[in-house]
Amino acid sequence: MATAAQAAATFLSFLSSSHHHTAPSSSVSFVATPILPASLRSAAAGAPTLISRCRGRRIAAAVAQLPTKNPELASGEKKIRWSSRAVRSFAMAELEARKMRYPTTGTEGLLMGILVEGTSGAAKLMRANGITLLTVRDAAAEILGKSEMFYFSPMHPPLTESAQKALDQAVNEKLKTGEDGEVTANHLFLAIWSDKESAGHKVLASLGFDDQKASLLAKTADDEAAMGPR
Repeated sequence: MATAAQAAATFLSFLSSSHHHTAPSSSVSFVATPILPASLRSAAAGAPTLISRCRGRRIAAAVAQLPTKNPELASGEKKIRWSSRAVRSFAMAELEARKMRYPTTGTEGLLMGILVEGTSGAAKLMRANGITLLTVRDAAAEILGKSEMFYFSPMHPPLTESAQKALDQAVNEKLKTGEDGEVTANHLFLAIWSDKESAGHKVLASLGFDDQKASLLAKTADDEAAMGPR
């Protein structure tokens, strides 16, 4: 009968020879290269690489600019950047689109992102008028329909044409002031509202929002940076 030492030696010998054997081939690959939507690829290519010493701020540092087709912002001719609230709202918008199992991030998703971020003037104005994350979700599902139960959204649902238009319009509104500073979540919200054909505008209108309420926010759209923690 083999001793314990002999059994151990035999086992170790088997392990040492196992590297000569090739693994069986498989038709299924579990390794996939992540692919970003074109809007985010172009933004990543044009934005400088930033490394933050503070790990807690790494996400904000990595996203130097949100995807925009505005050449002035992309070239850095003016000292204009997206506020951290706007960046967080955008990240939350993608997450909400995935929760809704939508293939894209639309203006309705941007509204949900602003509400989830929760600290901007736009978010506070919506809540003050009874517009919450749940009511926006329900209104979006009513207007756009529900996705298939077993459909899974991509990691970064690409922007719809209306959502891209809203980002560009938000930048334009800031550029019109002729001043340096930040493109805020407030600018983004007002850009969504200004496009009457967008799903976001239709969602807000169905929940009782109107131009008079939007004008209240327009007066303070640039004041986001002064509102508490950014």
